[in-house]
Amino acid sequence: MTIGLFDEADPRRGHVSTLEIIELGERLGFDSAWVRHRHLQYGISSPVAVLAAASQRTSRIELGTAVIPLGWENPLRLAEDLATVDVLSGGRLNPGVSVGPPMHYDQVKQALYPDTADAEDFGHDRVRRLLSFVRGEPVTDFRGTEGFEEFSDRVQPHSPGLARRLWYGGGSLGSARWAGEHGMNFLTSSVVKAEESEDFAEIQLSLIRIFRAHHPDGDQARVSQGLVVIPTDSATPEQRAKYEAYVRRRTPRTTTPQGPGRLMFAPDLIGTSAQIAEKLHAHAAFREVTEVAFALPFTFDHADYVQILTDIATKLGPELGWQPR
Repeated sequence: MTIGLFDEADPRRGHVSTLEIIELGERLGFDSAWVRHRHLQYGISSPVAVLAAASQRTSRIELGTAVIPLGWENPLRLAEDLATVDVLSGGRLNPGVSVGPPMHYDQVKQALYPDTADAEDFGHDRVRRLLSFVRGEPVTDFRGTEGFEEFSDRVQPHSPGLARRLWYGGGSLGSARWAGEHGMNFLTSSVVKAEESEDFAEIQLSLIRIFRAHHPDGDQARVSQGLVVIPTDSATPEQRAKYEAYVRRRTPRTTTPQGPGRLMFAPDLIGTSAQIAEKLHAHAAFREVTEVAFALPFTFDHADYVQILTDIATKLGPELGWQPR
């Protein structure tokens, strides 16, 4: 999973780097590659466009978004874009979405929704609409021929398997329950809400279990756990020093709930693959899942990502019982 960081003065270079990292992931045998979503920042603002490009550079690896904040989106238009990329990729798209008001909404609302800012609903209805459109339910009562043009009453193109690959990203018990009740897949990341505990692994385990308890597929319902891991097996001394400094800066926020939302952040896992594997095997939530998305640190260089991904595929993965495709 990558944020796709880029330099404002040379954005193409960062985007190409992201595409090259996804290509490397496929060569290394990873099952999937995920891109984060950032608005008005120096990270991927249009993941659907980036994954459309990635779909033409790869042939096997699944491509996901983690996550598209629906407060910025029109679900009907997004459904068209997602279906188009899924068709282009041969059915490899895994769209992850979330709800809630856009970040810094008071500052951006006049640009985003100049006429309806105070009337917009940023709740689950946006997800329901997206699900409906992706599933191929009618969006209009008109279907037929007008002049020389044919019109459909549902989103086109329609990609039949896409709805089963929609993911909901959530960090609260209510979000986990809602995703289960609506038959979605569930993304639980390195940020959760401290509602019943202040132990990250315990919180994440509760999210997974309440999701599956309310999902039609029960214990077979798909959950992907998101964590930051930084294996150092083949890192240079300079890389190790940089990685350790990065983790030191981020560790204080993992000790107690942060802000009014009482957010808990997972500690970054750094060390040799054997050391990281030992920590993961002891992680209560990790033991509950069969899928995990390892997030690349935000601010590292391309060469660092190559080293980290190579170590994950060739050393950490096998330590965890995974084999490259």
